[in-house]
Amino acid sequence: MIDVFSDIMQFRGSHYDLGKMQGEILKNSPILANRQKLIGHLKKYKYIVDVNEIKEVFQNFSPKIWEEIEGIREALQMGIEEALQEFGGYYLEYGRSGCSILTGTDYFVRNYDNAPETYEGRFFLYQPTDGGLATIGPTMQITGRTDGMNEAGLVMGYNFVNRKNAGSGFVCNMIGRIILETCRNVEEAIDLLKEIPHRHSFNYVLLDNSGETFVVEASPKRVDVRKGNYCTNHFHLLNEENRYQMTESEAREAAIARQMATADEAYEAFRILNDSSKGVFSKKYGAYSGTLHTACYLPNELQVWFSLGENLRPVIFDFQKWLNGQKLYVKKVKGKLDAKSGFINRVEE
Repeated sequence: MIDVFSDIMQFRGSHYDLGKMQGEILKNSPILANRQKLIGHLKKYKYIVDVNEIKEVFQNFSPKIWEEIEGIREALQMGIEEALQEFGGYYLEYGRSGCSILTGTDYFVRNYDNAPETYEGRFFLYQPTDGGLATIGPTMQITGRTDGMNEAGLVMGYNFVNRKNAGSGFVCNMIGRIILETCRNVEEAIDLLKEIPHRHSFNYVLLDNSGETFVVEASPKRVDVRKGNYCTNHFHLLNEENRYQMTESEAREAAIARQMATADEAYEAFRILNDSSKGVFSKKYGAYSGTLHTACYLPNELQVWFSLGENLRPVIFDFQKWLNGQKLYVKKVKGKLDAKSGFINRVEE
């Protein structure tokens, strides 16, 4: 078993100042060096930066996040091309991954599945003072989010489907961040997902305090929407975009479907995804599809439950109290994974 942790980070202020703060922290963090080892070859061969193109798209969808990237860049004394490679979330290659989601009328539970060495181990609460909604959730690529909730009670999580036939557009984590900062409800999020350019094919699952869940099946070519309370790693509507091999994704979906009748409350749903005996939690860490975190979002209470690893009681975050000005005193969430490697936030021995 490998010991892992996520740092709990919180910030209130402008996006530029948020970027400066993160850049100063990254100077003394192993995250960038470890990630460089992981994806350096992709940047060399597959990632050509068009600064003007990326800036124009950011100005259309989230100009403040561009200012955050500028703040990180200044703190790290980094060129704009390199900053966009590291933090821009635009047409960067994305590795395959798993992920499962189960929702009710008042909860959204999600397993984020990937390889441990891709995971930053950062859980962020951010309240902007220069525009945009306050958000809570785990980060990816520093500026992006793997899943999360905003102050309006909108919850978002995504599940990988396919990276073939990639287009010119944002990757999943940046799309998730933009949804959370700019959309107050499911309808606004669906409109954004129909308009924003997509790099790869993903399911985006959305819930707000109206109690209805929508699954947005999004690819570079087409976006479609359906209602549904569970989702894994294949499309139901855009079948032509699915991978040839969907057996494992379909098996997790079937396991959720068999058990969801028992999930009248959020904690029961959390157990379906987090208990390794239920058939949804995955230990396939070497295949980029092991469960790293389980998160439960409660949009009516503005609470988040979060754990790293299997068979655990979650750490509970009261986002509403934090929005009201109460500081969190939790510094880390710790866990264990039945894996051979840890997160990129730890110093290699």
